[in-house]
Amino acid sequence: MPTITESLKGPRSVSRNSVLLVLMPILVLALLGLDLLSVQPNRIAAGQGYSLIDIVGVGVAMLLALLPVSVILLAWKETKGRLWLCLGLVTLMLLAMPWGIAWFSSVSIGEDQPYARVGLGSGFWVMLFLLMLVMIELKGRLSLSRFLWAGLWLVILGSTLAAILGGWLDPLSLMQEYRSRSDQFIEALRYHALLVGTAVGISLFVAAGLCLAMRRSQALRGGVFSLLSIIQTIPSLALFGLLLAPLAWLGATYPWLGEMGVQGIGWTPALLALIGYSLLPMTRNAYVALDGVEANLIESARGMGMSPRQIFLQVRLPLALPVMIEGVRITSVQAIGLAAVAALIGAGGLGTFIFQGLGQAAMDMVLLGALPIILMALIVDGLLSALSASLRKGRLNG
Repeated sequence: MPTITESLKGPRSVSRNSVLLVLMPILVLALLGLDLLSVQPNRIAAGQGYSLIDIVGVGVAMLLALLPVSVILLAWKETKGRLWLCLGLVTLMLLAMPWGIAWFSSVSIGEDQPYARVGLGSGFWVMLFLLMLVMIELKGRLSLSRFLWAGLWLVILGSTLAAILGGWLDPLSLMQEYRSRSDQFIEALRYHALLVGTAVGISLFVAAGLCLAMRRSQALRGGVFSLLSIIQTIPSLALFGLLLAPLAWLGATYPWLGEMGVQGIGWTPALLALIGYSLLPMTRNAYVALDGVEANLIESARGMGMSPRQIFLQVRLPLALPVMIEGVRITSVQAIGLAAVAALIGAGGLGTFIFQGLGQAAMDMVLLGALPIILMALIVDGLLSALSASLRKGRLNG
């Protein structure tokens, strides 16, 4: 029986996870109402879409729908234990997706269909997007450590990789696009990473020089940030166009520059544009980080007899490093995406597949270029975020 005090307080409020209660019903609707997969007789012909009910029948589809429905029921009254169960169910769904595609491919394409392929439907992408959002929500609610979070995704990616290496996903249209262009894909991936890495490295060096110059002369601050802000506002294609004429002139006027590949199209304007776009976030973060070190710490270092050089290298720079790493993270992720647009001026990279696929109305070729870019950005973002968090934690512990 409730006590008098409890009766006066009224009914206890039930904690519900509103994010899961919104996302999971949408996932159920996508699972049952949208086409998850399709079968194309060849690369050109349109495919026949199949929903989950078409694939396994109404009864089995309803049983499979119990997985996201269970997450909805668990989220209705949120507890730590229920959230762990939700995490297990969502992980199970992600693990099952590649093997479900493999099973569908084996029963839908026979040996008498050598050119047939399986495509990924809109329902698949909606499900994948929603499940990833749910994973992010559960990570925050459960305060998962970086190691456990990384371990979960390694298991999920390992399951997908096992299906790929075992040949179970060979009928997938995306895999067939890769097999026919594997050498070109590897070269484009290498070139994309090299272009981004070079741009970020040069930007880091230039940003460091600008920060030191602005700290010595405050009059430079407004001019430098204004110039970098203007560059940031220029659309990427417009910036490529602005660089075309002067670089073409330099390559024609100075043969040694032309021999190095400096011309109006190709890697040169792409690299310069990426550096231009990268300078503002990197310079701003570095300047704010260095300028934001507490004055009493600097005074304490001076009181200990440290020279200005020692103060900078042993006090100011280590304390500013986590924020500076955030600038590098933002710049790197931005450059990975922008490098795709450079394919329009002959710079190569993974953007080549995106624009070729758009021109041929071949969405799987578009995905062949887009998915590695997304994965590369997520990996870089995760690694640099972990590095910044480790530096912050080490600073607090120290």
